[in-house]
Amino acid sequence: MSATSITIVKVRDVLMVTMPPDPDDATISALQENALQGMELHQARRLILDITAVDTVDSFFARTVSETAQMVALMGGRTIIAGMRPAVAITATQLGLSLRQVETALSVERALDMAEAEGRREARR
Repeated sequence: MSATSITIVKVRDVLMVTMPPDPDDATISALQENALQGMELHQARRLILDITAVDTVDSFFARTVSETAQMVALMGGRTIIAGMRPAVAITATQLGLSLRQVETALSVERALDMAEAEGRREARR
């Protein structure tokens, strides 16, 4: 797996990052760097991390996802993790993954709905 296998797409003010199945440590590190650079470059307000294809996580993946969400929050953004499979949720919990800065959605479609609803609330303020 290479770092170039991470797909990043900007949809309105949302940056969507899709992780490949079984990402290695270099890919996971690239996720963090590319997502943060993309947030700045595109002035995105929200990050959707699509992990639908990910079957298993290790402690490095879990820690990096949590740290990335914290960094996005420091940059004024919000993170939504989409497509977490039951086995991944179980492993993440067993590893002690803290998702205080993160919302979750069962699918990318639901994550986009959540991001859009949040954008509407912000626009009314």
